[in-house]
Amino acid sequence: MIQKWRSALREVANLAGYELQTEYESEIVTRIVQDILSKLMYEHLHVDEKLVGMDFRLKRLNSLISVDSKDVRMVGIYGIGGIGKTTITKVFYNQNSHQFQSSSFLANIREIFKENRGLLRLQKKLLRDAQVLGVNEKLTTFDEGINMIKSRLCHKKVLVVLDDADHWSQLKSLVGKRDWFGEGSKIIITTRNKHLLIEHEMDELYEPPMLNTNEALDLFSEYAFRRNHRHDDYPSLSNRIIYYCQGLPFALKVLGSSLFSKTHGQWKSELDKLALEPNMDIINVLRISYEGLSNTQKNIFLDIACFFKGEYKDFVIKILDGCGFFAESGIGVLNDRCLVTILDRKLWMHDLIQQLGWEIVREQGYTNIGRRSRLWNFVDVQHMLIKKTVLFMHTYICYNFSVFMLVYVYYAFLILHSYFLGNKCN
Repeated sequence: MIQKWRSALREVANLAGYELQTEYESEIVTRIVQDILSKLMYEHLHVDEKLVGMDFRLKRLNSLISVDSKDVRMVGIYGIGGIGKTTITKVFYNQNSHQFQSSSFLANIREIFKENRGLLRLQKKLLRDAQVLGVNEKLTTFDEGINMIKSRLCHKKVLVVLDDADHWSQLKSLVGKRDWFGEGSKIIITTRNKHLLIEHEMDELYEPPMLNTNEALDLFSEYAFRRNHRHDDYPSLSNRIIYYCQGLPFALKVLGSSLFSKTHGQWKSELDKLALEPNMDIINVLRISYEGLSNTQKNIFLDIACFFKGEYKDFVIKILDGCGFFAESGIGVLNDRCLVTILDRKLWMHDLIQQLGWEIVREQGYTNIGRRSRLWNFVDVQHMLIKKTVLFMHTYICYNFSVFMLVYVYYAFLILHSYFLGNKCN
């Protein structure tokens, strides 16, 4: 027992304390109280316990933010919906917010911004989280909020997170410039739009990578089997899910949860259905990025999803420019929003993003194929040609006349040629 006491006293003696030096005793007491309060009262955000691959991603984020540095740093995290931007940021916030005088996590900015005076509400929350806005103190205009943030936070070391930002005015009104905040402050912004971060001149940008195969299997198993190891009875079916999700964490969680406690036959049936009918929970999360596009950009996205995935960028631009789509600019926007990637001069997209594009076109005519603006499946094309549906011709003539007719007929010819050639060979 005595030895334990000695060890405990030795440990206490080695703890770093506060040095008085030239400070008054009242000042050091105030500093100690503030330090203790910041550790006891900081907001702890809920994070799913089933985290996979977090250590590597968190280490990367820590290196970009440099919590111990004295400079004010702004770091942006971007990527498609469901990649884990918010989760990574929450974990960082929980682990580090006690190192700041004040901290504020502004969640769901995109949705709050749509509400009446939503931006003003966000400014109030930031000021209250920073403990610089009184309970009865009023804030009536955006400009007043900006001036208050600048004047009251410029001497405080704060951690501020803007989660799911999607408009430049949100950044300008909440974290406009670095000199709004005190020495050592850190600002983190998550978004689906990379260009938003570039425009705000962030110090660092980070795109979390997709989960690798082992990480994906572990995460899927957590939800499908309620354990962090794989199930020996479902190896091939599990691998099909992993291939389908392509490392997207949200998709793995959704499908894993939906398959929990299901039979082997139900698993197979669900997987077969996914090839034709996507899970709408996943599609709706991905659709948010699509909805933020202009009409022209939406058309470019759908054309790439239906016809041009894996094609050379320059080839696609020539065709789409002929339709008046300003493709160079449009493809740049799709790339910034992580809907399209450019690799070796070719256009690529995540398989689930492509399935989003297919589903959007199907919605134009679930029961009447002739109402769809695009056809990419040879069975559908064959059906339309055999039926000689007038609406089929009307859709394409109305949808940018001659150039698109050439593109669709060209692809229809290739598909049908391949189909009939295959039958002939057999």
